[in-house]
Amino acid sequence: MVAALTWVITEIGMGFYNIFHALTHPMIWLDWSDKEALMRFIYYGASKELFFAVFDIFLVVTVIGLIFPRFMWGCVRVLEGFANTVGRTAAWIGLLMVFQQVMIVFLQSIFRVGEITIAPFGFGFTQSVGWFSEELKLYNAIIVALCVTYAFVQGSHVRVDLVYAVVRHRVKKVVDMFGALFFMVPAAVLTWLYAWNFLWRSLITPKVSASDTLDGLLRKSKIVKWNVETIGFSPNGFNGYFLFKVLMVAFCALVILQAVAFFYRSYREFVEGQESENKYLDKDTLGEGEEAYEGTL
Repeated sequence: MVAALTWVITEIGMGFYNIFHALTHPMIWLDWSDKEALMRFIYYGASKELFFAVFDIFLVVTVIGLIFPRFMWGCVRVLEGFANTVGRTAAWIGLLMVFQQVMIVFLQSIFRVGEITIAPFGFGFTQSVGWFSEELKLYNAIIVALCVTYAFVQGSHVRVDLVYAVVRHRVKKVVDMFGALFFMVPAAVLTWLYAWNFLWRSLITPKVSASDTLDGLLRKSKIVKWNVETIGFSPNGFNGYFLFKVLMVAFCALVILQAVAFFYRSYREFVEGQESENKYLDKDTLGEGEEAYEGTL
């Protein structure tokens, strides 16, 4: 127990050092023309060093928020505003998905067209109708991955409630804080660890794995090269499946940020009482007189 506690304290201290070193030496991990810098970026992207660096930032922001409540509310508004902005923007993909599906049906079933060419601003892009049909999967994935925290902020996610509705306000807030830290964050972090290496395995060769050490990756840097996978599930089908892996990483990042926002909101509502519930919440509305229909879609 003592050894574990010592290890955690040491890693927390090293986290501050790693943040300072990364900010003062950005080119050792951002200059991807240097293959060693690329491999450092890949290694630290799913490492304990990154975890404790992010944890240190969380600790500092939380301490400041405990001292200055307005700062904590500001963090909540910024993080929830970011989730809302990303989600509201990504939601328009649904309209594009409908238009594209209608276009595919007409061109393929009625006009018997085999290829579609899109040429905005004189730049031609030609693919088979099947390619555009399979691309609809990407649109669906964008909506799921990028609108998840937007749905959470709006309270439109599916939830099964057995106890929560009947307990007191402060008990609810304790449940929310516990859930944010011990369910949302661990699930998102675990998914990130798998998604990160899964993403890079489709972008470079030789392939990387979670078991690779930093020294091992630096040795691989001598032969590393970009090798973006463009394999489709069907002949002439959509071949940008690496984008799904990018969305997995984005999904994890959004959930972690929203977990922090939800923890801060729950804490402030716990301290300030029931009158502060939904304070500063930017919730969508259908307009005055339509309240009965909100949240029913």
